[in-house]
Amino acid sequence: MADTAEQYRRFAAMEARGASPLYEQLALGVAGDRDLLDLLSALPPAKRQPNLLFAATRYVSGTPSGYDDFRLAVLANRDTIVATMLSRRTQTNEPARCAALYPLLASLPQPLALIEVGASAGLCLLPDRYAYTYSYTDPADAHTDRHGHSYSDPHGDGPVGAADSPLRLHCQVKGTPPARFAEPGPITVAWRAGLDLNPLDVTNPDDVQWLRTLVWPGQRDRLRRLNTAIALAQSDPPRIVRGDLTTALAGLAAQAPPSATLVVFHTAVLYYVPEADRATFVEQVERLDGHWISQEGPDVLPDITARLHQPPPSDTVSYVLALDHEPVAISAMHGGWMDWSARG
Repeated sequence: MADTAEQYRRFAAMEARGASPLYEQLALGVAGDRDLLDLLSALPPAKRQPNLLFAATRYVSGTPSGYDDFRLAVLANRDTIVATMLSRRTQTNEPARCAALYPLLASLPQPLALIEVGASAGLCLLPDRYAYTYSYTDPADAHTDRHGHSYSDPHGDGPVGAADSPLRLHCQVKGTPPARFAEPGPITVAWRAGLDLNPLDVTNPDDVQWLRTLVWPGQRDRLRRLNTAIALAQSDPPRIVRGDLTTALAGLAAQAPPSATLVVFHTAVLYYVPEADRATFVEQVERLDGHWISQEGPDVLPDITARLHQPPPSDTVSYVLALDHEPVAISAMHGGWMDWSARG
């Protein structure tokens, strides 16, 4: 129970603070609530996550006005909320994360064959359908919008990518990128597929509602981005294959056209995978004839993190962005900024 309480306190301090006042309040409340901690302790450890509890409660009974309202909703709908938590996953599908991926994808020989591991509904499998604006900032300003929910800059460069796309992703940039990433050109995707234990379908209203519920309360820009990306995906849905990343990756990769550059990528996925399975996955990726882009928390792939020139920020959750096992930047949890100066 103590570990779960600490998990919720950490979520409040490291993720929700400054991004969602309601979620910060709920997380701190749960951390001191024996009844809800007892409820969580009866679930498998992977199902005790704050994001999952809060999203499941909102999915079942709507967004609460505060902690008392939330607590009543959980206790009144306990069985339905627990069933939702057991059947659903925190499959946050944030298209803004593509802004960090794009320069790396553009640096590789085109066309590309993309495989996203932990693809959710596949919105990050569509990097060629979005437009991107990169705003280079002074070091003091680089993390002004660390959570990525409002970051327009009229002095930014761009756009790059699909210039006529209805979805333009803005990214504040700190540091000087390596020459190969500095001026990203267009990318061409010849083939794409996702791999997920529980694929979500952008044409299924229940799955779409779950994706929307995973956006934190008050983050209107994130919700607009999500809705726009969903509309784009619905016009030509990406293929998502149900399977485990430790057993299904090689077979899926074998289906990619040999004339295209194979790229396996993932964001905030391996955190949910046991360490032994992470090692198995890394071994499989490295055996493939292609490239590997990882965007994971600093503790998830420690061998990569150890080669950073400077550590990630300690006051918020961020990801280490790497290409073929080499760290190249730090990126934001929900998109919005990246820092090239941290690379090894």
